[in-house]
Amino acid sequence: MISIEPVAAPGAPLARRNPVAKVAAALVFSFTLLATLDPVAPAIAIALELAVLPLFGIRYRVLARRAWPLLLSAAGILVTLVLFAADRSGRVLLDAGPVFVSTGVLLTALGLVLRVFAVALPGVIVFATTDPTDLADALIQNAKAPARFAIGALAAFRLVPLLGQEWQMISMARRARGVDAGRNPVAKLRLFASTAFALLVGAIRRGTRLAVAMDARGFDAGTPRTVARRQRFTRADGLLVAGAAVLAAAALTTSIVLGSFRPLIG
Repeated sequence: MISIEPVAAPGAPLARRNPVAKVAAALVFSFTLLATLDPVAPAIAIALELAVLPLFGIRYRVLARRAWPLLLSAAGILVTLVLFAADRSGRVLLDAGPVFVSTGVLLTALGLVLRVFAVALPGVIVFATTDPTDLADALIQNAKAPARFAIGALAAFRLVPLLGQEWQMISMARRARGVDAGRNPVAKLRLFASTAFALLVGAIRRGTRLAVAMDARGFDAGTPRTVARRQRFTRADGLLVAGAAVLAAAALTTSIVLGSFRPLIG
């Protein structure tokens, strides 16, 4: 079951911040890390993200449950680099046909895996501490996003939990009709692809019906919409964005300084 509701303690100091401020802080912190390939900067960034996690009111165990797909991404990066990495310099650790592992390959894989975690974790933290309705309201009021886009994104976001339920229903319906892959990995892959295609077709149909229903209820009207809940962007929200920029710059600077000393140490 996929959950999109916030899991943070409501009274946490950073969880109470404006949703737009949290999104902006996450973007600033993440995009700064793309300027370097060194694994030091993302490693420092991950340490900082985990250090400030209690200020968002999230337990580490809850974050691990939300971020487990990142482990699959890390495994995919590692396998891809082991098989297809162009830089195979360094000391050879394993050479078994197509599987070639050297210290250069592991260093490159480590840098990419750490970067994936460092860039993705702020987004996970933001959506784990933000109510989707508050985010849509803040996008309209503070970021001046079009109401059609913000409300449509909110409606789509609310339908995300249905994907998990429909996947189970499609799988159970096919199993009841005798369609089962058994222990054949090729058949399992084929069944997975067909189930994903059926899920995609169902999602497109539901999205089309939802769009027509929203237009029929006046969500496409050009008149200004009223606001039920005010989302205020305060000085503390600005400090959150500035603090994220300072921390990202500090991680990047530390990486550059350590990189300059590395040839001297070697």
